Amino acid sequence: MKVAKFGGTSVASAEQIRKVASVITDDPERKVIVVSAPGKRNDEDTKVTDLLIKLGETYLSEGSADAELAAVVDRYEQIAKGLELSSEIIDTIESDLKERLAADTSNEGKFMDAIKASGEDNNAKLIAFYLESKGIEAQYVNPRDAGLLVSDEPGNAQVLPEAYENLFKLRERPGVLVFPGFFGYSPEGTLVTFPRGGSDITGSIVAAGIKADLYENFTDVDSVYAANPKVVDGPVEIKRLTYREMRELSYAGFSVFHDEALIPAFRNSIPVCIKNTNNPQARGTMIIAEREYMLNPVIGIASDDGFSTIYVRKYLMNREVGFGRRLLEIIEDEGISYEHIPSGIDDTSVILRQDQLTDEAEHRIINRINDELEVDDVYIEKDFAMIMIVGEGMHNTKGISARATTALARADVNIEMINQGSSEVSLVFGVHEKDADNAVRELYDEFFGEADESLQ
Repeated sequence: MKVAKFGGTSVASAEQIRKVASVITDDPERKVIVVSAPGKRNDEDTKVTDLLIKLGETYLSEGSADAELAAVVDRYEQIAKGLELSSEIIDTIESDLKERLAADTSNEGKFMDAIKASGEDNNAKLIAFYLESKGIEAQYVNPRDAGLLVSDEPGNAQVLPEAYENLFKLRERPGVLVFPGFFGYSPEGTLVTFPRGGSDITGSIVAAGIKADLYENFTDVDSVYAANPKVVDGPVEIKRLTYREMRELSYAGFSVFHDEALIPAFRNSIPVCIKNTNNPQARGTMIIAEREYMLNPVIGIASDDGFSTIYVRKYLMNREVGFGRRLLEIIEDEGISYEHIPSGIDDTSVILRQDQLTDEAEHRIINRINDELEVDDVYIEKDFAMIMIVGEGMHNTKGISARATTALARADVNIEMINQGSSEVSLVFGVHEKDADNAVRELYDEFFGEADESLQ
């Protein structure tokens, strides 16, 4: 029994949904199908989720949003017409959207969760309707009816343990089950969404719940690559990598998979396969518990930008008990999470996502650090990128750091920060955003320049 999740580009149009139907019917083991909201049909297009965000925000600010509602409905109507479906499904979708807009708006977070989640929910209804129209035994599954229970944290839901036992009962239902991604329900019955991109999380949770033999994640690429193909020309395909390696790469900017999505599958030892909806015969990339490491200790190189650094200097900082705790409490009070904390004896840096910092928050943080910690210097620098080298074989291989720093020197890239996790699965370099692509290309040449694709 398999769970197959289809991303936004895989369900963006009638043509793509026909491909999805073909993938489903080609393998009777594909029992549960988890779907995203319709994504972009081309580079100039708009995702349905973005249309829904505009719909919800306009309604909250103006009390009505007729044009925005029409834009969402029109998108589904184009898909339905392309699939030669009756107007019944569009009536169902439009009615659902109006019902959500008419709901209580006093809690804006919960209201927006319900609006955003309609993208996946209504697409699941449409796809189930289409499968049935083609004579395939299929049914839409409401996550509330299936018992997908999550914590009541709008936009940041966490699955509750009892959800897995509830989801196991899906095995007893007949036919293909079409399950919307991205959201679940609190024990009190409130709709709550996962972090954006959370359809991957739903797929992993459902796979763990029904104890699937395989979780297939269908996207628009044949496999995971050792580096971003938009940065490196023709990078090698990765045929096998571990859960930890994929999580590190996803966190560091590999957009093919949500970085939180692997945890349910990993904890239940369910292998994951990344496959291409447009080329389902390609073998894809398998994500497994263990792999052979002797061929190449590095499995991939990723980069992500949009980071800032809070730099703090104080003489004899290392002897001041509680300094780090008090520094992080100041940041915590702003509701900000951090990514890395490289430090020395008299200085430390806190690296965080830049989009968390407002001008007001920066001002408060600097003032409090000066006043409460009595530091010698504090300032914030912006526009950094994090370059991550990933591979479980690195901890048994000498010279990885030396090769990486030498490669960056060749590329004339200044290293602002180096951090190696205690697991030694990854090595992170902080560089200026303008140098990130050059850094990735030079590191790729260093570790994969002579690589045979069969090594991956």
